[in-house]
Amino acid sequence: MPALAKPVNGSTGSSRVLSFSGHGHLRHRLVLSILSRRPIRIDGIRSDEDQPGLLPFEVSYLRLLEKLTQGTRVEISYTGTSFLFHPGTFAGGNVTHQCSPERSVGWYLEPLLALAPFGKKDLVLTLRGITTDGRDASVDTIRTSGLPHLAMFLDKEGVELKITKRGHPPLGGGEVTFTCPSVRAIKSGFDFTNVGRVNKIRGIAHSVRVSPQLSNRLVAAARSVLNRYIPDIYIYTDVYRGEDSGKSPGYALTLLASSTSHVLHSSESSSCPPSTSTGEKPEGWTPPSPEDLGIMAARQLLEEIRRGGCVDRGWEWLVSLMLVLGGEDVGRATVAGPFEPFFIEHLRDLKAFFGTTFKIKAAPPPPSLNDDVEGGSDEGEDDGPKAPPAEEYILSCVGTGFTNTAKRTG
Repeated sequence: MPALAKPVNGSTGSSRVLSFSGHGHLRHRLVLSILSRRPIRIDGIRSDEDQPGLLPFEVSYLRLLEKLTQGTRVEISYTGTSFLFHPGTFAGGNVTHQCSPERSVGWYLEPLLALAPFGKKDLVLTLRGITTDGRDASVDTIRTSGLPHLAMFLDKEGVELKITKRGHPPLGGGEVTFTCPSVRAIKSGFDFTNVGRVNKIRGIAHSVRVSPQLSNRLVAAARSVLNRYIPDIYIYTDVYRGEDSGKSPGYALTLLASSTSHVLHSSESSSCPPSTSTGEKPEGWTPPSPEDLGIMAARQLLEEIRRGGCVDRGWEWLVSLMLVLGGEDVGRATVAGPFEPFFIEHLRDLKAFFGTTFKIKAAPPPPSLNDDVEGGSDEGEDDGPKAPPAEEYILSCVGTGFTNTAKRTG
């Protein structure tokens, strides 16, 4: 059952503390706590499980936030099933962190995208560990889809993610450097409701410690599906050798579709084994062939395009948060439905931390293809089965006028 936020009962000094239960949404709630300057208390963290309390990768994430901020205090209970987080000031600067091998670099980096622009100084964050694990957003997805969603709210250029080394599970060995400029405020009155039409597809197929031919097979398989729909397709191959290839073999394909109105949709498939509680490969598991992965990624991309919306799946939370942090003007974005439970809980968290409620209404249906052709089409023409219509909603809210008071002048 979703955990609802509520103030902690007690003295006046603790009335601003928000209380949550469970380990879900932990990373994003910590980021919201820093942005809103509201302390949070989280109880009941895996209290009924065989391994109760915070796991090593969650503790590692707390330590990373301590590196990135000044004045942050974390009080963890003896059992690890609850903690109190007093947020400090996001400092930015040059920070290096070794991520836990239980989760990928993307698990650490994804929620930090919302925090990165609001530091005292420009952020240069170097993370080491697993760059693609098939479970969390890979560094390729964050670079091609996540960063553009962040950059469109900033007046400054310089948002960049450089992949120095790639690391596949279980041993990792990857390294990335994320750079983001510090800004005083983000754009206000943002209107991202024009879906447009897909006009190009790009992608990157990478391989580490395996034959370079596997990357070419990934590309060929994906094109065998996508070439039927659009001619403008270019998929790069990225082959890593030697020290830059990490410590474990693997390969993956990331695809990105772009529309005439700069709407992005992405998909990804990788040779990483499914995650288990022990972190080891399932017994008898063998990696899928490049052909299977290429076709899987292409079909997933087409499904994302059919789903519609102006925000790529998995980044709705970032766009909605940026709308809240914008100037005191109405911001809008078209989001595809049905909403995932994570996003619904995120909207509740935004109300708890910032007091902002979104207005949600169904988006008008897109114009039919026949509306663009003078005279329409023949009544008897049958184009075969058609995909179900997209379920889209327009989210709108008034920004809070958030200002980065920590940013240094000059």
